[in-house]
Amino acid sequence: MLDRPKAMAQLETALDENPVTALLGPRQCGKTTLARMIADRDGGHWFDMESAEDRAALAQPELALKKLTGLVVIDEIQRQPELFAALRPLADRRNQTARFLILGSASPHIIKGVSESLAGRIGFVDLTGFHTGEVGASELDELWLRGGFPRSFLASSDSASWRWRADFVRTFLERDLPQLGIRTPAETLRRFWTMIGHFHGQVWNAAELARALSASEGTARSYLDILCGTYVARRLTPWHTNLGKRELKAPKVYVRDSGLLHSLLGIKNQKELLSHPKLGASWEGYALEQILALCGSHDTYYWATHNGAELDLLLFRGGKSYGVEFKLNDGPRMTKSLHIALADLKLDRAWIVHPGEKRYPVHEQVEALPLHQINTLCEEIGD
Repeated sequence: MLDRPKAMAQLETALDENPVTALLGPRQCGKTTLARMIADRDGGHWFDMESAEDRAALAQPELALKKLTGLVVIDEIQRQPELFAALRPLADRRNQTARFLILGSASPHIIKGVSESLAGRIGFVDLTGFHTGEVGASELDELWLRGGFPRSFLASSDSASWRWRADFVRTFLERDLPQLGIRTPAETLRRFWTMIGHFHGQVWNAAELARALSASEGTARSYLDILCGTYVARRLTPWHTNLGKRELKAPKVYVRDSGLLHSLLGIKNQKELLSHPKLGASWEGYALEQILALCGSHDTYYWATHNGAELDLLLFRGGKSYGVEFKLNDGPRMTKSLHIALADLKLDRAWIVHPGEKRYPVHEQVEALPLHQINTLCEEIGD
């Protein structure tokens, strides 16, 4: 297992500041390992809602939890959503003797009861798989191919990584989603997820996907909600201005983990990846996720007009606006779209992120930045 100091620091801060902390992210991304490290260090109590014994122990949660002190960890809490209501009075106790750390593989929008029961009492920490801040610069191509899930990235070979991801997809669809109460047939969601892979990095078109599924647009949107709510897909919101220009108003869609994208597209190794039609889109999504993992995904958008001007990523931080373009070549130059974005969006700064080694200016406000140095981008914007 690799060290994850930034994630650990975020988790410790949240635990210090809130009676309840939720550590959220996709299945198998390392949440349990991170929580175990804190529990082993600080001691406390551990409940795993995938264990029948632990579910039975919390069958009457108010009685079981109110006498506990120190750190209390509840893993895969979405399996027992009634626990959220039980945690509310415990979080409101005047003399707080326990800290609650809950781990979940679905967003608060999927898990009923989080917002209503624990509003103002809970802090959220999002965890992804491994990212560029946690692996060496020489391993970035492997991270791109295999994705960031620890067991996929650390597998003994590309073929072993491929098999792990194939098993993950099957288990996710056939077991994990039904445990959340989602009854859509696994094969239907697999088809839809694969379609999202082929639309990766493109503007969402519900009508087109609905026709391919022989379903309604509302059904296609609900399927996307499921995949986004379980952290395996991303819906990147468009930014609208008051410029009088015709701007795109539909979100872009991505498969969040590049390794899962490659599994859905049938890409098994680096050679197949480099010759695949989705090569550029794959790298864009991979680089985008690395920035969001390091800089945070709040206040992030894309921008595009019907005239062809586009900005891959628009971030607002501290009252300033920043732009990012992704280019899969080692020597990117200033683009017409970036000139337009700088003027229309009044960007304070922009970068062209690329896979090469050189960092250099391409404009007085724009710099070409290698992917392995994107931590400096996050430092500059203040996250």
